[in-house]
Amino acid sequence: MATPKKKKASSRPSGSGHGQLTLVEHSLCPLDPETSLTENLVHSAKYHFTDGSRHLQTAHARVFCPMGLSANDEFFLWGLLSITLSQPQSESEFYATPHYCLRQLGLIDQHARRGGRQYQQFSDSLARLAAVVYQNDQFYDPLRAEHRKVSFGFLSYSLPLDEGSCRSWRISWNPIFFDMVQAAAGGFRFDLATYRSLEPASRRLFLLLSKIFQRRATSPRFDLHNLAIDVLGFSSTITASDLKKKIRRCVERLRALGIVSGSESAEIFEKQQAGRYRVTLQRGPYFERKAELARLDVGDSALSESLASLGLEPATVRRLVRQHSLRVLQEWADITLAARERFGLSFFKRSPAAYFVNNVQHVARDGRSAPDWWLELRKAELHAQAAESRRRREQAAQAAHDDALSADAREAFTKIVGELFQQFQAAGQPPEAARVNAERFARTHLQRASRAKKSAPGLTAALRVLVPNDPSF
Repeated sequence: MATPKKKKASSRPSGSGHGQLTLVEHSLCPLDPETSLTENLVHSAKYHFTDGSRHLQTAHARVFCPMGLSANDEFFLWGLLSITLSQPQSESEFYATPHYCLRQLGLIDQHARRGGRQYQQFSDSLARLAAVVYQNDQFYDPLRAEHRKVSFGFLSYSLPLDEGSCRSWRISWNPIFFDMVQAAAGGFRFDLATYRSLEPASRRLFLLLSKIFQRRATSPRFDLHNLAIDVLGFSSTITASDLKKKIRRCVERLRALGIVSGSESAEIFEKQQAGRYRVTLQRGPYFERKAELARLDVGDSALSESLASLGLEPATVRRLVRQHSLRVLQEWADITLAARERFGLSFFKRSPAAYFVNNVQHVARDGRSAPDWWLELRKAELHAQAAESRRRREQAAQAAHDDALSADAREAFTKIVGELFQQFQAAGQPPEAARVNAERFARTHLQRASRAKKSAPGLTAALRVLVPNDPSF
């Protein structure tokens, strides 16, 4: 019976996620994905805090999301932070395969096939998170123990071009953000399994209460609108009566888990005036059981999976980790895996494992640098990732533009693209480049003309500018 229990524990990790104390005070994007997953989203939120003089202050945050952002992306943000900080050597540079990350987050088990829906969701979330810029006019800096103006991103990344590659994904945390999370007074741990089981609105409330209930048994008296709109991310167009219903549903989900105490009939709302309410919640027995949260149990480091795929034994991996810099091991593991995928096994005189160990030893002895082909490959990957990001932004912009056009306008747009395509080809551009440039040029100028006219007739005016000799416009 011992074996099945061990498998179950390894396939579904039980440990903690890692949050940042200030970021959980407000939403990072709207809850509604139709609103949040839009290009060039700018999300604003505010929250209240008491300063050192016991005066109530209001902080304002703005989250710039060029590729949009989903409330579900927060799971990957907090989960990846937890995995990074749970490594034997936690640094802002984190290397791991997507299979390792998804397995540690409990989204797949060790028997799941590589690839699939979870991998695409993970990749898409990383792309959106990497584009985010966060600003706050009174962010609490735990390193300096004061509120400051801040602006930072969350992370950047470098991924192999081949989706079936065994090479590690490189995730680089923004140093300002990472330092604030690492600081003892800047981060807190929460139960990742509980967080994963909830839907987005309840997740956000769970994180806020996890922070509060670690210090006190009763929550502050939240203003209903501030809690529902600025903290949980509901739309500001929802009426107070409907916001009460939504908040109550979240509270009931948390009460069922013992996070919030009291009976279902207990009144959590206090009326202040017409349409204005306050919300007060009591700490539940859940926090007595979860008083001491262990770090996420990741077993061996993320590097171990990559080195095992090269054929290295666990004892050898442990010895190398003791003797060499983690960054050197990460880089040469990636180089070796890339060489195997690019050149095949014939590239190695003995084996991938021997190639890896030999190069790591030479780095320690004489500072051997990475091969030229590797530097060229990295440069090509960075260019390809930048091109893919541009393509996604243009696709989203075009989709939004197409949705806004009527059937007649779409027909007109198609016609003008055809005219421009012929002109660009006549100027000597290759067909593929001519098509891309024609669509981009037409879309940009149509949007500008429409904004200038402030009405649908702006489309016709724009087409006349673009094709002055066409009588149909």
